Amino acid sequence: MRYRDCPTVEVSEKISGTPAEVWALVTDIELPVRYSSELQSVEWVGAEEGIRVGARFRGRNRHASMGEWEVECEVVEIEDERRWVWTVGGPDYVGATWGFEIDPGRDGVIVRQWARMGPGPSGLSLAIASMPDKEARIIARRLEEWEVGMRANLAGIKTQLGGRVQPRPANER
Repeated sequence: MRYRDCPTVEVSEKISGTPAEVWALVTDIELPVRYSSELQSVEWVGAEEGIRVGARFRGRNRHASMGEWEVECEVVEIEDERRWVWTVGGPDYVGATWGFEIDPGRDGVIVRQWARMGPGPSGLSLAIASMPDKEARIIARRLEEWEVGMRANLAGIKTQLGGRVQPRPANER
């Protein structure tokens, strides 16, 4: 596994609720703060707040191995009640891209959260540069951490909507 290949992780769950209910939760930039041990706080940057293409927000993070840092994010894609995507970093150095997607169904909603590393530099690319022989292991561990956080977010959404997380049937994956 190589950073330059922009590795990706995705989780999904079937959740009881309407697309509008789920959309309200996944577009709340503070949602991950409630369920993450890493993301400590988040706030809108600039006068205009809310999910719209071009909107920016800042996150403050803490990690036992990486210390504390801030990131600037920009909303780059929105499809109301279906999908929103944001990048981490600036336009010239996207360190990661994250997104939520909602697919309505007969008896609930499939909610997906995903993230892609790179292509620009990040704290992870600095760690890889200092230990290039451990690149695959560094990436795998970070993707695992992201996956744990995403699963916590989806479980939190389900809890907020008053239900249990339902594993997706194999034929819906």
